[in-house]
Amino acid sequence: MKKNQPGGRRPSRGTIPRRVNPASPKRRPASLADIRTNPESTVPPPPGATLTSKEKLDIARNLAKLGVDIIEAGFPIASPDDLEAVRNIAKNVGNEVYPDGYVPVICGLSRANKKDIDAAWEGVRHAMRPRIHTFIATSKIHMESKLRKTPDEVVQIAVEGVTYARSLGCEDVEFSPEDAGRSDPQFLYRILTAVVEAGATTLNIPDTVGICLPEEFGELIAGIDANVPGQYVISTHCQNDLGLSTANSLAGVANGARQVECTINGIGERAGNASLEEVAMSIWMRGQEKIFGARTGINPVYIYPCSKMVREYSGMAVQPHKAIVGANAFAHESGIHQDGMLKNKQTYEIIAPETIGYFRGEGDVGVVMGKHSGRHALKSKLKQLGFPLEGDELNEMFDRFKLVAEQKTGGVDDEEIIALVTCGGSGNTEDTSVSWKLEDVQVVCGTMGLPTATVKMTGPDAVTRINSAVGTGPVDAAYKAIDGLCRVKVDLTEYTVNAVVEGIESLAQTRVSIRAKSDQNMPGAMMKANVQTGNVEARTFMATGADSDIVVSSARAYVAALNRMISFMRTNAEAVAGEDVIDVVAEEEEKKATAA
Repeated sequence: MKKNQPGGRRPSRGTIPRRVNPASPKRRPASLADIRTNPESTVPPPPGATLTSKEKLDIARNLAKLGVDIIEAGFPIASPDDLEAVRNIAKNVGNEVYPDGYVPVICGLSRANKKDIDAAWEGVRHAMRPRIHTFIATSKIHMESKLRKTPDEVVQIAVEGVTYARSLGCEDVEFSPEDAGRSDPQFLYRILTAVVEAGATTLNIPDTVGICLPEEFGELIAGIDANVPGQYVISTHCQNDLGLSTANSLAGVANGARQVECTINGIGERAGNASLEEVAMSIWMRGQEKIFGARTGINPVYIYPCSKMVREYSGMAVQPHKAIVGANAFAHESGIHQDGMLKNKQTYEIIAPETIGYFRGEGDVGVVMGKHSGRHALKSKLKQLGFPLEGDELNEMFDRFKLVAEQKTGGVDDEEIIALVTCGGSGNTEDTSVSWKLEDVQVVCGTMGLPTATVKMTGPDAVTRINSAVGTGPVDAAYKAIDGLCRVKVDLTEYTVNAVVEGIESLAQTRVSIRAKSDQNMPGAMMKANVQTGNVEARTFMATGADSDIVVSSARAYVAALNRMISFMRTNAEAVAGEDVIDVVAEEEEKKATAA
């Protein structure tokens, strides 16, 4: 019987005794020990998902609350910023021990070469339980067309990669045969046996292109379990190209896998990855009964807050009918369904929304938040929704809440409170001195003149400035007025605005995406390269804003995105030494000195 991964398990969330499957004596029944989630980094990254180091750390901390066993924090070789983000997570989240002894494994991804592995180890070595995850393709089409290597050469590279990772002092090494779903099973057995002998402790089996059906993926896992000797943990990594990633992951668990690689909201390349919330809740609901007693250490009450955070930070919307966390997952419109729900909620809901941390309103939460609610009531509500705030953060949130509550009748819904806290206050989403704060916005528009906007902002030097501009509409005018103060040349690549809840009094939630203009010399850090294709493109920066006024909501989102871009440029100043970084304060001081 194969062992769990090195480093031990938290006492209260260990594996359960395994039972023999009478239908297949050689097939080990499932007793799921590890669920690994990877919301910070997928390879290549999901299009448009640019996260700052602070946002990655926030997500990692929420994943630890959720109870995930392994957090793959990123691909350190991709850029200095990615390396620093992984190192930051390892130093902080990787050393926060919970009362039950739980501390997550912090993992870094690398290709099977020394340069990648060195970067991964530098990122994760600060954690109490570090892991290196290295991979190389094993399917015929990948070996011939992409790697241009023979099978013997691929085996040698894989073994050398694992051996080198172990030589650095990393006792927990994961290996993935990329595109295993289309690989020759006999070759898989050969290369997996070789890397286990070299010291691999986890064998991750990726269905990289999502081609497998659940039955054949289960057979693939069972075949590896039966034909690869040694002690290791089998892991699954299933893409969703055919919509089967969750089904394939569960088939893997039923056939011996003890780790599932998945992502919050199922984000990932192309059609995405296996969704953590779907896999975790499937095992939570049916694992004991139908998957030979499988269970996880997931604390499901943090699922919805994690989903909301990833959605807002990444800018990647969740489809309304998405299982578990979609907007319609606990909505009932049919008259027959409503009648059943009024009589007994279990008639049409197999999971109570509170189980995953989603509270529907007065009937479930018990508190109506309105203009008469105090700071303590708001603090309790935020904690109940999974957003505990203290000190200045709570005070700023309370001020914003009161402004909205005084303009609404019937109270402020939970969804609107979540939008207020996740979209930030003034557009300052970074813990940095380089930020602009939006103070006031005033617009004049209609059919009798040019749309005009006046904005009042406080700069990074604590000086308040005012600027006015005209535009094609009120939002365009506001953005031009903001540009005049911040003096950052950007292109607006995406702009969407939605109502948070139904009704004319709903909060407006705006999402914007910006990138530096292509007609200027950009610092090297503002460009990013796809490590697999080699294509170079400008980084995009996404942000959201919320307010009862659409123009104010739009302005908040735009300022937040500008702050992320300016902060990123300042953070990477050392990497782009000799190149210009925008500094409005210095520019104005120089003008004053010249005038004097």
